[in-house]
Amino acid sequence: MITHVPTTQLLRFVTLHRYTMNCLQNIPRSSTVLPSQNFRIQSTIHQCFVKTTTNHHEKRLMNATALRRSCLVKATPSSTSSIDMEGAKESEEKSDVYSTNMTEAMGAVLTYRHELGMNYDFITPDLIVGSCLQTPADVDKLRSIGVKTIFCLQQDSDLEYFSVDIGAIREYASTFNDIEHIRAEIRDFDAFDMRLRLPYVVSKLHKAINRNGGIAYIHCTAGLGRAPATALAYMFWVQGYQLNDAVTFLLSKRSCFPKVDAIKSATADILTGLKKKPVTLTWKADESSTVEISGLDIGWGQKIPLKYDKKEGSWILQKDLPEGRYEYKYIVNGEWLTNQNEPLTPVNKDGHVNNYIQVSDNDTESVSSVLWGRLGSDDFDLTSNERDIVRRFLDECPDDE
Repeated sequence: MITHVPTTQLLRFVTLHRYTMNCLQNIPRSSTVLPSQNFRIQSTIHQCFVKTTTNHHEKRLMNATALRRSCLVKATPSSTSSIDMEGAKESEEKSDVYSTNMTEAMGAVLTYRHELGMNYDFITPDLIVGSCLQTPADVDKLRSIGVKTIFCLQQDSDLEYFSVDIGAIREYASTFNDIEHIRAEIRDFDAFDMRLRLPYVVSKLHKAINRNGGIAYIHCTAGLGRAPATALAYMFWVQGYQLNDAVTFLLSKRSCFPKVDAIKSATADILTGLKKKPVTLTWKADESSTVEISGLDIGWGQKIPLKYDKKEGSWILQKDLPEGRYEYKYIVNGEWLTNQNEPLTPVNKDGHVNNYIQVSDNDTESVSSVLWGRLGSDDFDLTSNERDIVRRFLDECPDDE
């Protein structure tokens, strides 16, 4: 009698086998060959059996190894501390660069060490915030603690930077019927993109948790910005926390730096619509200059060129911006400067000063003006009616955005 292995079991084997081969192929080749006794490949192997026939009378039994844990190449004690010294050094250097960029962009000293593997914290019994999955084996780790939804906020560029094979991870997760891997991208280090995307992202998270139950694992790259902000918005909009209480509670569980202002602005966008107002910014300079602006709604990593107006003798930017408060800085002939004729922020902890603009309804008694006024208070919370509006939006928001 011929027995058959379920298709999903075979697919898991194929997925992890492919990943194992990729791991081995990616070990750098160099003129120095490591002695074979200096390392070994360790894996957890589960036996299953496949019977095949070569003809009507002959049957052959094969062992098919389903690798539940992806390949772990470990060095045994020797003069060589690692098989992949160059790869480890490169990963450390990438972590250093990423941590520096994150600190500068987020305005707080933050560190991420990708080479140390996935890290996470339980925020509530059913909500985890953490760093990115790095291999298919991380799916098994999360399943072992009851995770039913893996919610990835990374963009392809984030994954490529640390050489994460998201395809292999998603393919492996898809072989199980008790866990779902979902992507909902937010641009890294970009508070405005977070503001625009959060309502749709949290809607997708809300529906996934309702569908799958259990524990949700929310992650970005480091688990220090986008992921905690998404968790906060979910706690605020869905679970009924007051925003300040949610912030205090989350920070007691994980050291991170979520952009709370982005959550407040996204809340206003849901309640009043994404209202835009025209703004004009001006830099007085001669035509030979080059003038750009960074910040505003494009983030500090991008720049917008201003146009020179000969009649005014000034460089001018005209732009429609959604209601809210925006910081920005001019770049004149490559030098970052503030305009003393436009509002300035107080000096921040790093000694920097930026220009800022508050975009709001001219009618101070309008619903949006009153709401934006409330958003600035430390004890901001939603009314029962506002919570109903937010929940209805999250329930009805289309998944394709």
